[in-house]
Amino acid sequence: MITQQKIDRINELAHKAKTPEGLTPAEQAERQKLRAEYVAAFRASLTNQLDHTTLLRPDGTKVRVADLRKKK
Repeated sequence: MITQQKIDRINELAHKAKTPEGLTPAEQAERQKLRAEYVAAFRASLTNQLDHTTLLRPDGTKVRVADLRKKK
């Protein structure tokens, strides 16, 4: 799970990367780790949201997105 503190740290590192001094190798590794964690949490959240979404087809039937994903 990504916390607000981790998001704040990602933003701090992004701002520091834009300065003339840049990031140290340790900070670059930390940034990559935090970004990967953020992306994983984002994907999990989006997947969960889509799994609870229902589509209404033109013929009036309702289909859950989760059911469509299982067919593939």
